[in-house]
Order: sequence, then structure tokens, then C-alpha cells
Amino acid sequence: MDLPKFILGDNTDFPDSIFIIHTDYPRFILNLENDSIKWFENFSESDEEELLTQTKDLIEEASEFYDREVSRYK
Repeated sequence: MDLPKFILGDNTDFPDSIFIIHTDYPRFILNLENDSIKWFENFSESDEEELLTQTKDLIEEASEFYDREVSRYK
């Protein structure tokens, strides 16, 4: 099954939060309310530098995805 790179999610247990789920490696959920990230991967210390660079880019992509999705509802 092909999955989209990003999925928009919400949950009534977290009424103020909007989540972006990233389905490609490295998989994560981004909480747009507070920009916290929950990773679904385990990383080695040697991956840390690359991960920091990649994280910044992925958060920007996730924010652009959210803006695009919200604009389609208007």
C-alpha cells in the first residue's frame, strides 16, 4: 500500500493539538501546538548530526503540508 508522506491528524483527547504524521523514514508525529516530536525510530549517536539537519527540513515540509491542507478547506 502506498502512503502519503504526511497525514493530518487530530484527537478529541487533545482538543488544542493538531498532529502531522510523517510516514517515511525517519517516522514521527509532530504536534503543531507546541512543535514537539515523537520519533518512531531509534537513532545512533552517529546519526545525530544528520538528524538535526533533516529535522529542520522535515518540520518546514510538515508546516507547508498543513498550510496547503487547511487552504483546501476554505
